[in-house]
Amino acid sequence: MSTPETKPPRHPLPRTVVALGWVSLLTDAASDMIYPLVPAFLLSLGGGAEALGWLEGIAELIAAALKLASGRISDRWRKRKPLIALGYGISALARPFYALATSPLHAVLIRASDRVGKGLRGPARDAMVASAVPAADRGNAFGFHRMMDNFGGVLGPILAFLLLRAVDLPLRTVFAASIVPGLAAVLVILIFVKELPRHEAPSPTQSAASPDTPAPSALPLPPAARRYLIVLGLFSLAGSGDLFLLNRMSDLGLDQSLIPLAWISLQLGKGLLNVAGGRASDRYGRKRVLALAWLLYAITYAGFGLVDSWQLAWVMLGLYAIHYGLAEGGQKALLAEYVPAASRGRAFGAQLAIEGAVVLPANVLFGLAYARISPFVAFVGTGAIALLATIALAWVPPPPPKGEVE
Repeated sequence: MSTPETKPPRHPLPRTVVALGWVSLLTDAASDMIYPLVPAFLLSLGGGAEALGWLEGIAELIAAALKLASGRISDRWRKRKPLIALGYGISALARPFYALATSPLHAVLIRASDRVGKGLRGPARDAMVASAVPAADRGNAFGFHRMMDNFGGVLGPILAFLLLRAVDLPLRTVFAASIVPGLAAVLVILIFVKELPRHEAPSPTQSAASPDTPAPSALPLPPAARRYLIVLGLFSLAGSGDLFLLNRMSDLGLDQSLIPLAWISLQLGKGLLNVAGGRASDRYGRKRVLALAWLLYAITYAGFGLVDSWQLAWVMLGLYAIHYGLAEGGQKALLAEYVPAASRGRAFGAQLAIEGAVVLPANVLFGLAYARISPFVAFVGTGAIALLATIALAWVPPPPPKGEVE
């Protein structure tokens, strides 16, 4: 573990990581031209908090199996770039169909198609980022990627606001216009993302002699990685969609016209802290920073159940953004350190699949508790699960010493 006294030198981010950051910015801008408006749009179609839970949960569940499969495929293929481009392309083409939705079911199907694209691209992209930089800089690389993604979450609502208010376009036309940044992201992949050569040395057991020895990508994930994935799955039970936070603020009296601004403040807060959080995990230890982030998540979610005004809820939203800034870069970098390069696509696929599978019960149960019992029970119960996952991190061993790019 690096300490402040032995701070390793930081290398400039390679072109591929920077390009993938811009891809995420453009893609999230396209997505968030739509996403913050979905609760009100669902309401206009006859849906409410329960429909929102089904929309988020089913979409992630359908994508979960694809994430697992695409991670394995990305390890076996010599190239990850085609899978990344295909995934981003599917999402770019799916989202504009919100313009044609006439029922909550249509919205669920469109969201599922969007998540299919994410499932295809996610493991390959994360494995590419992990292999592009020295191990000691992975928190910084993933933090940069998440920063660009979250800044896209700022740009998207601004574009939507300008199109809705300044240009006075209908809501459905704004949904259709999201295809422009989405396709721009695909072009960046095709032009600027360079496929990285694989430098995967054989393991000692492979080099021993037997031609029947399985390749690293076919071996079971290391025990430490499996423990970490189990704990991530537990934390994912607390991972209800961010739209519930906006829904809570709306219920507390926040005017609908201010909801895009609340969303922008959340994404901006995340983005401003992502690189700092990733670098903190490089310097102070990934598990330590992650535990702090998860504890903050538990506190803020419980806070959303306790506050009685939208102003206080907005303060909680700011604290929630700090959690994201601290967690997003180091959380992925930690998983990369538990597995060899040849298995990283599978490891990231497993992570995304577990999180996606758990999101369905998490969101549906949260929506039911929110609508049929009380917001207090929904938010405080979720905070308790996050606290339990934070304690369970002690069961996960520390990662091995950081080395160079494999």
